[in-house]
Amino acid sequence: MKELTPKEIVSALDRYIVGQESAKRSVAIALRNRWRRQQVGRHLRGEIAPNNIVMIGPTGVGKTEIARRLAALTHAPFIKVEASKFTEVGYVGRDVESIIRDLVDLSFNMVKEEYGAAVAGQAEERVEERLLDLLGGSLPQDGPPSKEVKQRRERLRRQLRSGKLDGRLVELEVPRERLPMIEVLSPVGSLEEMSINIQEILTDMVPAVNKERQLTLVEAHRFLLQEETQKLIDKDRVVAEAIDRVENSGIVFLDEIDKIAGEHAKSGPDISREGVQRDLLPIIEGCTVATRYGMVRTDHVLFIAAGAFHISKPADMIPELQGRFPIRVELDSLGQEDFVQILTAPRNALIKQYVALLSTEGLKLSFVAEAIDEIARIAHVINMRMENIGARRLHTVMSALLDQVLFDAPALKQKTMRITRKYVSRKLEKILEDEDMSRYIL
Repeated sequence: MKELTPKEIVSALDRYIVGQESAKRSVAIALRNRWRRQQVGRHLRGEIAPNNIVMIGPTGVGKTEIARRLAALTHAPFIKVEASKFTEVGYVGRDVESIIRDLVDLSFNMVKEEYGAAVAGQAEERVEERLLDLLGGSLPQDGPPSKEVKQRRERLRRQLRSGKLDGRLVELEVPRERLPMIEVLSPVGSLEEMSINIQEILTDMVPAVNKERQLTLVEAHRFLLQEETQKLIDKDRVVAEAIDRVENSGIVFLDEIDKIAGEHAKSGPDISREGVQRDLLPIIEGCTVATRYGMVRTDHVLFIAAGAFHISKPADMIPELQGRFPIRVELDSLGQEDFVQILTAPRNALIKQYVALLSTEGLKLSFVAEAIDEIARIAHVINMRMENIGARRLHTVMSALLDQVLFDAPALKQKTMRITRKYVSRKLEKILEDEDMSRYIL
């Protein structure tokens, strides 16, 4: 994080997201402030709260993409959840503390993978020695090996590295798959983690049973590499670092936050919406959550909430929750010029994706500038006539435009195709003119 200034963070987001400069600036500052907090003295570090953000804007304008790219940029533990999927404690459904438990699980797997990559070379060396033993090049246990044994082992080593022995079968002891003797049903609410621990305890109580299996050398290598990597990884260190990353750099993206705001229901399925808001309060403000890896503090987890707020507005959230999100950013609706940029400019631009997909069939696809303008115009018009779903409309328009090409590509004899404005108009104009048809197709 030290090298990433706010300007550099915005520049990195610009590679994938068109426009929305104010939102990019806000998340860049919030991210940089996390690094700044780490440099502050211990007496004040714990007092600096994260800059939680609410992003307000219609669907398809880049709210989720900003959060996703931000997490990839920082390699921080990141989880995206939909606020509408959670229920108040006491109702059937997931409680909000499971967000933090899932975040810790993701962080643990991330750190474990990094540690595994760090010991990969050492694990490979161990696996090679074990495979040589299985191939008959075992070293004597009661003294130094003879010259013949050394030569044989080195000959096998050369053959092993060259891949000549990949199909050779070897006998290997592998754990026998065990059917669960007792199934523990995971209850709703705060007891969810307890059920996981009970399952782990019961699994450890039953002794492992191994069985001999014949595996090819490639299969044996894969199995032994996993086994040796697990031995070399210090699980306690992985757990400690995973928890530290969650507590100091974890990011939670709360999508559809507007779905739990609005009119207060007295009955029916929406009765627990205000309860979910109240349950979110302590987690966002800072509390301790029990996870399978230990207790985790949420004081400095960054929360980014997002919602369209078509029916409700941020002021409809309970006042306490509004106070936990001090920064509010409005994202702009996308117009025709934005669509042109989205189709061509980002690294993962939609046109680049289709060109790459069809190149796998040997078909060279290209678009003239006027065709791209026409695609953007049609997508914008449809958004204005019907539900405005932002840049997601481009996916449906491009799919309808290239439907025949994608279907016929393997059999086409002509391996170059140029998409012109006339082609776009011919393929999409009838659908655009017939509003009833476009409502179902686009």
